[in-house]
Order: sequence, then C-alpha cells, then structure tokens
Amino acid sequence: MNVLAYLIPVSLILGGLGLAAFWWTLRARQYDDPDGDSQRILSDDHDDAPKP
Repeated sequence: MNVLAYLIPVSLILGGLGLAAFWWTLRARQYDDPDGDSQRILSDDHDDAPKP
C-alpha cells in the first residue's frame, strides 16, 4: 500500500510532462501543414519503388 504513495505522484508528474510536451508542440505549430498534403498528392516527384 505504501508503494501507491510513490506511484500516484510519479504517474501524475509523468502525465503532466507528457501533456506539457504536447501543448508545446501545438504552440510550435508542428502539426500545421495546410498546403503540404494537397501539393504532395499532385506531385510526380515521388517514386513508387524507392531504391534500397
């Protein structure tokens, strides 16, 4: 039972760190790519069989 006194705060801290990292990536606009997908699908620059 005493181990829960350590595990609960540690899990809350790790969850908070993960949430803070997620918010940081949102504020850094790492998920924004408004033109990327629409331009890549029309591009012929990709190779269906890439070289090994």
